[in-house]
Amino acid sequence: MMPSPVPERSDGAPVARRGRKPEPIAAGVGLAHRAWLESVRARLKARGLTLDELVTLTGFSKTRISELLRGNGYYPGWEITFSIIKALEIPAWPMRRLWTAAAQEANKQPAWIQRSIDRVVPIEREHQPTAHQGFVQLMAAPYTAYARAFLLTDQRAQWVVAETFDILWLCWDEAATSENAPRFGWRLLRSRVLERAHRHPEGHVDLRAAALSAQTQQESTDLAERLSSIDELVPLFDAIGRLPRDQQDITVLRYLCGIDAETVPDVVGLTPAATRAIDGHARAALADIYHRRQTRE
Repeated sequence: MMPSPVPERSDGAPVARRGRKPEPIAAGVGLAHRAWLESVRARLKARGLTLDELVTLTGFSKTRISELLRGNGYYPGWEITFSIIKALEIPAWPMRRLWTAAAQEANKQPAWIQRSIDRVVPIEREHQPTAHQGFVQLMAAPYTAYARAFLLTDQRAQWVVAETFDILWLCWDEAATSENAPRFGWRLLRSRVLERAHRHPEGHVDLRAAALSAQTQQESTDLAERLSSIDELVPLFDAIGRLPRDQQDITVLRYLCGIDAETVPDVVGLTPAATRAIDGHARAALADIYHRRQTRE
């Protein structure tokens, strides 16, 4: 059989054959693990490197690299992870935080995590892009308030926000050159939060527990008054969970988190006019949902 001809560019030079794309990420990979794995795979695709080229650059076998890129088998140690991100020129400082968080999610013991980190020459803290640093300072408070509304605890909210900012650091060039960097960041945060939010059996986000959390902030010590307040809040929060995404975002930020109306457009990356229109649609939708519910009851 005659060998297939080598493809050529328009100038007559041969085009290097590309290897196969990595197989899809394995089912069951944890959310924190998937967060950094997707970033690595995106950079691999952008760089156009094959697995064979990664083998050459890292010194690890194709099997081990393939397993890491799929999230298959045991959670990977920092040594092989670092070798790959170094080859792909991914910032190591935020990546190590993401790797550590995912190791904790995978129930790796602190001693295992530290031993794995110690096998690699200590990394120098990289210079955080100035624009990214400013973005973090501006968005940390509203992002955390939004995450807390869905995840209920400060610890979980801060974890997800930190994850979001680290992922954003990894793709900051893409965010900074996009048409709307605040919108880019907001969509990233929203995706990280909603992946972890509790779901109603009907499929939408379940905010009813947030109603109980909000009610506990009230100063009233009268049990009957507090129970009555819960009865009123739970249907309202359930209705908020059924709103379209943008309407839900603005409702949560304005009325659950107490973010000023003038600040919300900058947080979600929308114009003030668009934000006002969405807010109006949300309030009308909530009134309709609430009215229909009360009519049924």
